[in-house]
Amino acid sequence: MPPSVDVVVVGAGFAGLYAHYRFRELGLTAFGFEAAPEIGGTWFWNRYPGARCDVESLDYAYSFAPEVLDGWRWSERFATQPEILQYANHVADRFDLRREIAFETRVTSADLDESANEWLVRTDRGDTVRCRYLMTAVGSLSLPKPPEIDGLDDYRGRWVQTGAWPREPVDVAGKRVAVIGTGSSGIQSIPILAEQAAHLTVFQRTPNFSVPAHNGPVDPAYEAEVRADHAAHHKRNRRTKGGVPSRINTGLPAMSVSEEERRARFEEAWGFGTFSLQSVFSDISSNPDSNAAAAAFVHEKIRSVVKDPATAETLMPKSFPFGTKRLCLDTGYYATFNRDNVDLVDIRETPIERITADGIRTTEQEYPFDLIVFATGFDAVTGPLLALNITGVNGVTLREAWADGPQSYLGLMIAGFPNLFTVNGPSSPSVLANMLQTIEHHVDWIADTIDHLEKNGLTRIEADADAQVAWAHEVANMAEKTLYTKANSWYMGANVPGKPRVFLMYIGGLDRYVERVESIVADDYAGFTLSAGGDRMPAVRTPATAAAGAH
Repeated sequence: MPPSVDVVVVGAGFAGLYAHYRFRELGLTAFGFEAAPEIGGTWFWNRYPGARCDVESLDYAYSFAPEVLDGWRWSERFATQPEILQYANHVADRFDLRREIAFETRVTSADLDESANEWLVRTDRGDTVRCRYLMTAVGSLSLPKPPEIDGLDDYRGRWVQTGAWPREPVDVAGKRVAVIGTGSSGIQSIPILAEQAAHLTVFQRTPNFSVPAHNGPVDPAYEAEVRADHAAHHKRNRRTKGGVPSRINTGLPAMSVSEEERRARFEEAWGFGTFSLQSVFSDISSNPDSNAAAAAFVHEKIRSVVKDPATAETLMPKSFPFGTKRLCLDTGYYATFNRDNVDLVDIRETPIERITADGIRTTEQEYPFDLIVFATGFDAVTGPLLALNITGVNGVTLREAWADGPQSYLGLMIAGFPNLFTVNGPSSPSVLANMLQTIEHHVDWIADTIDHLEKNGLTRIEADADAQVAWAHEVANMAEKTLYTKANSWYMGANVPGKPRVFLMYIGGLDRYVERVESIVADDYAGFTLSAGGDRMPAVRTPATAAAGAH
């Protein structure tokens, strides 16, 4: 392991791999750390039954090299976890991207040495590496929440988490299985577990909206279209709100058309799959009436699938607007509750009291289980960054800087933490867009920025505090104009006790975000301070507040 490098990259998922590729292209020395024994990031850890991407495979793919496309064929419209992990390994093999990564090594701290203008990165193996630039590629959903139910130590059966699923097979056949949680991982795993288990009991606190994926083989016509001009296809995707093609999108407010047309459009979106139901009309996320129409449509679909009326009612989300918690994509989720070996327990009505030696006890009864699956989510976006124990200027830790909620300029840099770059940090589009698009955009910006510094004899870049505050206000104000802030979601940090309630993402769309970042760079990195040598020198123009408040 080298004692010092130009760049340390934390994480070896899709962002970390692409970063190694870009930094090598620039002639920079880079070294990476990855807690897992292999590459893959999210797609290494989330190997639970039914895990698959909710973005179409042809769009959830790298765009940076034609060799990647030419050497790979997706088998399904929405790829499974094993196939996505194979794809990541295919890319790593093609470009020899593992040789500068230490696996099974977790970063325990990163401290700024202000006198040397370097970062000291320490690991759980006792290593210390100095670097001029530090890049976190830790993933927005990479820190599973620990189970928060008393009595787990007493349990004599086996328990697992969807977000840290074991590599070895988990025997489900003939078992009495519990799933706690009905977010995305629960909704994906429940149909598969139900097919294998002797009996499955789902413990649901808050029902979630889910729409059918209509998965199947890759559409040959769509694949031919993408392959005909791969670069242009991905460039167009980056200029859309969600980083994917808008193929079922009227561009109209839902209430501007007749009820008959509105229903026809909803049916078309439901039948197409993907998250089209959320985007088919322009105001589903902002107009309460339009949103209520979409919610009622989903409720109707649930009633049509689930045979028991009481179960159907329990599965219907009614406490938050449609799509304001992460919308889920499923294969046969609601129909699973028609199976004789599946029960649904509403833990709002009968809360879980504790885990017992034999299973789970609610206020109503005790249930015996051989296996408990916790699908209870993540400490999203900020949790993985805080876990790195980062300390910046004047000894201020990131945890201290974010005590009242996270602030970041563009989700790329943080005031007081020079030469620290974050991929999909808070206040970037992050999980609200196609993550492969946001990853490539962020890594390209970071690599291009470091290249700019190197070519101009500069050694340091830092977000200005004023620009960061202005950006935080803009992000919050945009969120308040939507219905997203009406839900107690992990988008708001509401799933983690004590976590500040802040909307964590930029909701204006990937297209607007990309344009904004481009304009900031064109304006001599407005809102950033660049310096050379030991003296901090602002760039030629840094109209921070004005730039952050534009548009």
